[in-house]
Amino acid sequence: MAYEMHMTPKVQQNSDKFRTKFHLIELELNSILEITQAINNNMPEDALYMMYKFTLRANLNIEKLAMYVLEDTETWQCKVNFGTEANFMHIPLEYHHISQLRDMVSTDDYTFQNPAFGEFDLIIPVFHKDRVLAYVFMENKGGVIQDLEKQLDTRFVQTLSNVIIVAVENKKLVRRQLRQEAYKKEMDIAGRVQAGLFPKALPYTDDLQVEASYFPHDLVGGDYYDYLPLADGSFLFCIADVSGKGIPAALLMSNFQASLRTLARQTQDLKQIVQELNYLIYQNSGGDHFITFLLAKYDRYNRSLSYVNAGHNPGFLFAKHQEDPIALDKGTTVLGAFHPLPFLEETTIETLNDFLLVAYTDGITELRNPQGEEFGLDRLLDFMQTQRQDTLSALHQNLIQTINAFKQSCEYVDDITLLSCRVINQ
Repeated sequence: MAYEMHMTPKVQQNSDKFRTKFHLIELELNSILEITQAINNNMPEDALYMMYKFTLRANLNIEKLAMYVLEDTETWQCKVNFGTEANFMHIPLEYHHISQLRDMVSTDDYTFQNPAFGEFDLIIPVFHKDRVLAYVFMENKGGVIQDLEKQLDTRFVQTLSNVIIVAVENKKLVRRQLRQEAYKKEMDIAGRVQAGLFPKALPYTDDLQVEASYFPHDLVGGDYYDYLPLADGSFLFCIADVSGKGIPAALLMSNFQASLRTLARQTQDLKQIVQELNYLIYQNSGGDHFITFLLAKYDRYNRSLSYVNAGHNPGFLFAKHQEDPIALDKGTTVLGAFHPLPFLEETTIETLNDFLLVAYTDGITELRNPQGEEFGLDRLLDFMQTQRQDTLSALHQNLIQTINAFKQSCEYVDDITLLSCRVINQ
């Protein structure tokens, strides 16, 4: 005590500075400890930002600050703002001006279009794994960085900002992982649902052969095909493609399949089946989704094929002793877009003995090669003409090899489904 009374003014001044610095360091360490404990207690992001705001404003006496944080959507959003005349919560970050910033600088080095940024004198980038995840704008009382460093421990501001941003980024990472796990579970469920849509077995006898190839573009596709035997030896044959992909498409197609099979047990009137399916889809999707659909029925007793094409790619009928195929392209528009359907036509082809019927989805014809050319309908027809006498399994395998050779290194852009049927009347 006696020593303090006899200290010179200069020594006393240095002692006071030391106490102030020591107190500030103690305050900073306590602040980091409190925030670290809050992070360990899994406090929400908003609470962490509030603690950050209180620490800098109340403990370090920073008067003006705005922190912009990079969101999952790759957009910048102001998460902390205090002391400013402008409300930076509603002011977009002019990222293009500071995108190359890698160190703390004065705002005098940059020109911002919005004059509101003139309230700050200092910009601090916040890094995590060599990537800038936040920018802190602060008021520099002294006017230059060197003076500010004498008044405030800018390293602490950087450290505290980094602790907060890393904690928030880890929370985002956990959320992304949880979303990915939930998405994977949903896709697994949707995949099992979709797998149940397709017939468990297809006939392959001396007089009736049906073959199908299906390659979904994603984990869950939007294509569907079916074969439904009828009581008198006749059968229904169909292929469909739902707009959209993923879980909504799988659920809509699941409902569609169940309704089709129920209707097929009640009636063999193709127009009635199509009208009912259109109403169902329209009611379920409100016109937001639609389904293209080709439905055909072969009457074995009368040896006739009836069909309705609802906006789907035309199927092709190759009749024995007939050079050119018959395009199955008449019927109505896509299902689910209008109610009632604006027009509806059923077409019947008589006196069919031996024939090959081929249906497909547009994933085949719209497939592109590196030059940007589509595989197209002409290539598909040329292939079918040359392969029409092959077994169905050979036809399918050769087509897949052909389109793979055509696309070369290009990816599939859509689901690919090929459905063929050969009838041989003894």
